[in-house]
Amino acid sequence: MDITQEPFGTLPDGRQVKRYTLKNGKGMVVKVLDFGGIVSEIHVPDRDGKVADVALGFDTLAPYLKDSPYFGALIGRYGNRIAKGRFTLDGKAYQLPVNNGENHLHGGDPGFDKVLWTATVEAGSLALRYRAADGEQGYPGNLDATVVYSLTEDNEIAVHFRAVTDRPTPVNLTQHSYFNLAGAGAGDVLAHEMTIDADAFVPVDAGAIPLGPLAPVTGTPFDFRQPHPIGERIGQPDEQLLHGTGYDHCWVLNKPDGGKAMTRAVHVYEPTTGRVLELFTQEPGVQFYSGNFLDGSLHGKGHDYVFRGGFCIEPQHFPDSPNRPAYPGTILRPGEVYETRSRLRFSVAR
Repeated sequence: MDITQEPFGTLPDGRQVKRYTLKNGKGMVVKVLDFGGIVSEIHVPDRDGKVADVALGFDTLAPYLKDSPYFGALIGRYGNRIAKGRFTLDGKAYQLPVNNGENHLHGGDPGFDKVLWTATVEAGSLALRYRAADGEQGYPGNLDATVVYSLTEDNEIAVHFRAVTDRPTPVNLTQHSYFNLAGAGAGDVLAHEMTIDADAFVPVDAGAIPLGPLAPVTGTPFDFRQPHPIGERIGQPDEQLLHGTGYDHCWVLNKPDGGKAMTRAVHVYEPTTGRVLELFTQEPGVQFYSGNFLDGSLHGKGHDYVFRGGFCIEPQHFPDSPNRPAYPGTILRPGEVYETRSRLRFSVAR
């Protein structure tokens, strides 16, 4: 794999941002910023060999500094929401900043999406490192996080997360790319056919905080065990769809023995181009978001990003897990290693 770098603007404090370009022998191109670990471009062919960029993003640094709804970014220290920004760990109460109504979202502001990571090219991959200081955004402990992006000859983007801490702390890292397999800016994604290997999902209240018990997908618009167009049932008068203004929920992935096996979680097919995206992950859940808050006001790569003009499939643990003992644990302790891998595979269907 070939990796090159170039300047991509300057932060307000004078630090330089770089853009790294990853290429494989199949003609696939991925571009990654060291600011936020942002995947800014993903160029892949369609069934006729026509290459297009399928990742929503911007051409310059400035919009990423202010307006971006996490386009392509790394998310941490805790992806998704923590109710009212509060949790108790080992008998001590912590208050995080609230930045999503009355709740804490995606690590706060700024989260890992708005910091400059240290980038190095190692063994044909791009490694990004960041130390989140003790007390940063209210979290306990110095957290040393590493994320490695690799582009394979199978047209896969492999993402490897690793972190260690010197104090117990919640950790739930993910990657937040928005995709439109017809091409970034090519209208909405409602005709994309989605499959999610999950028998259950996490119901939420109007603030997108879990109600508690998991719910079966059977008989609901959340059953994607067989392919369905994203838009087929999105307008049904379902309370959960109303809460999310569409799909913005965590699916509980079917895992052998509840373990951390790398399994296929999501398959997405775009019928006009034949492009296919598959997500493989070790994570117990995936947040599927149907771009409900895109409204045409964001402009990038020569396009307006319209309502539901992109979708996200974010591998992760469940929202508000630090407050939910029944959910898989998200507390990392000194001496332990947080480690998880995911892969995004691009192909075509004839």
